[in-house]
Amino acid sequence: MQCEISALESNQTWETTLLPKDKAAIGCKWVFKMKYKADGTFERYKARLVEKGYTQTKNIYYLDTFSPVAKMTIIRLLLSLAPIYNWELK
Repeated sequence: MQCEISALESNQTWETTLLPKDKAAIGCKWVFKMKYKADGTFERYKARLVEKGYTQTKNIYYLDTFSPVAKMTIIRLLLSLAPIYNWELK
């Protein structure tokens, strides 16, 4: 597990930070999967890091969400609001 984390850090995929004193860490685990082509031949390995949501405490952690990817509907919404409110886009 440690070598996977250091490889992700060296690729600048993420960085490790300290938690605030009033927060508790939510556990996570790696899920590994083999992907196959339509004809059944092996295509590639896939890995993802998932949180253990069952360790969350109701009404404490449920309201905080994190989405690393911007959804296209949000981008379209912001682009349509920018000229209405004279927002500067960069």
